[in-house]
Amino acid sequence: MNHFLFCFIVSLLFSGSLFAQSGQDSGFSARDTLSRHSDNNAVKQTSASLDFQVDSFSKKPEKTEAWQVDIGENFFTSGLNKELLERHPYFGFTAPAVTVTTDKKELTGKEIMFYTLIGFLLAFALLKRIFPKYLSDLFRLFFRTTLKQRQIREQLIQSLLPSFLFNSLFVLSSALYVDLLLQHYNLNKVGDFWEMFLYCGLAIAAIYLVKFLGIKLSGWIFSAEEATNSYLFIVFVVNKMIGIFLLPFLVLLAFTQGDVYQVSLTISWCGIAALFLYRMVLSYSAVRNQVKVNPFHFLLYFCAFELAPLLLIYKVLLYFFSRTA
Repeated sequence: MNHFLFCFIVSLLFSGSLFAQSGQDSGFSARDTLSRHSDNNAVKQTSASLDFQVDSFSKKPEKTEAWQVDIGENFFTSGLNKELLERHPYFGFTAPAVTVTTDKKELTGKEIMFYTLIGFLLAFALLKRIFPKYLSDLFRLFFRTTLKQRQIREQLIQSLLPSFLFNSLFVLSSALYVDLLLQHYNLNKVGDFWEMFLYCGLAIAAIYLVKFLGIKLSGWIFSAEEATNSYLFIVFVVNKMIGIFLLPFLVLLAFTQGDVYQVSLTISWCGIAALFLYRMVLSYSAVRNQVKVNPFHFLLYFCAFELAPLLLIYKVLLYFFSRTA
């Protein structure tokens, strides 16, 4: 009986191990089958995608004629590069150029006036930089801030080049100032602004040249050369100061309007009138020390030789321009 039970248990254990081994073998076989099946599907999908996808960048553009390629030494000028550009599928390198026509825009601003005033300011800055002592002595003598006036006067008389340059600045700035006034009051009969500026400059230069020669000749005739030299020196010193004084007002009169323009114009008139009055006082005090002259006679001289020529030239110019207009 015991022997029978032992055999029965051994047979059960042996049959369980066989069943387990057969199950494991069947599992491995199933997994291998699925893996092979999925691999086959991936291969089929990949091949299908390769069949339907087209790589347009790797294909040659289709042309009916054959490619004629002549590769030279330089790739950028070779026939291959030219052929690729001509047959490019997306960019028309051989297409005719697109021409764009636009209307020409002409500016009618104050560019010439701007650059002219910049030139005036740069000229004054260069004169101040090159001749600082002359300009310093000129201001000191004009405002009488030193006791060595005679010595400074001799130094200024001997400095011919800076004196000529500052006188030229006075002629140009005063001519532009007069031109702006004529343009403002519609008295420019010439029509062209810069042509009128040229006429004003020539007129002012001619006035003071004739005045200089006439006073020199009068001093030589009446043996009063020292008095005439003192008078001419004061006249040209004040003229230099007027040329410097007008520079900021030229900018304001050229680029402002309305109340700012009117205020600038009024201040410039007052300043010029004050400088002319100061010149008359200095001239009388300088001449009186050397020549016995009555104040009334000096006033008559000032009106006859300072104001009358300016008014006469102005009248002649108006008549001339009215005839030519």
